[in-house]
Amino acid sequence: MSLPILAATTGRILRQLRHDRRTIAMLVVVPTLLLTLLYFMLAEQSGAPGQPAAFDRIALVMLGVFPFVIMFLVTSIAMLRERTSGTLERLLTTPLGKLDLLFGYGLAFGLAATVQAGLAAGVAYWLYDLDTAGDAGLVVLIAVVNAVLGVALGLLCSAFAQTEFQAVQFMPVVVVPQILLCGLFVRRDQMAGWLEAVSDVLPLSYAVHALQEVGAYAEPTTTMWRDLAVVVGATIVALVLGAATLRRRTG
Repeated sequence: MSLPILAATTGRILRQLRHDRRTIAMLVVVPTLLLTLLYFMLAEQSGAPGQPAAFDRIALVMLGVFPFVIMFLVTSIAMLRERTSGTLERLLTTPLGKLDLLFGYGLAFGLAATVQAGLAAGVAYWLYDLDTAGDAGLVVLIAVVNAVLGVALGLLCSAFAQTEFQAVQFMPVVVVPQILLCGLFVRRDQMAGWLEAVSDVLPLSYAVHALQEVGAYAEPTTTMWRDLAVVVGATIVALVLGAATLRRRTG
């Protein structure tokens, strides 16, 4: 990778994003609206004695899940458009490297995710009184890393789609199983053995567990940092695999 080219690519993607109001609304507004819906759904639900309230437990996890889902959807479609419009083919005839392009996407949408996660966390903590033992900054950090994971997986999956409809079809294949098996609905150690084994190789499981560690402990734990490192590693692997799918010729 070339740092100047990477910076230029990141800037190009951010400029495109700035002029796409619908995408900005999805990135910034939708997570906050979903948290609001969740708050009113769970406002009357109290947790078991000695356990966090229902909203505290679920909203904490959703602060990481919402960015993951939205970024996967947005970036898979954005990259598909660059492939099908011929933009990608033109870009790859320049000195731009494949990793420059993929990591540029990761950086650009990572910056967008920082705004997204910061706004959503601010609403959750200060408007809806989300209560966690750990620091809100760690929640934002994990949410941003999880969003970039969604970016990386979206870029990778876009290589196997020919239309935007096909790109969306990867949601139930790649995203939904991770949400079901991440430990939100059933504790992972209470799942059937083979389901727990599948959960152990899905990166979202580690992101959710890292958030749960922040919810339970006042200080960052070794387990939380380990889980976060797994998510970062999975993101890098997905970006590198995504770069391997890029071709100089798209037709």
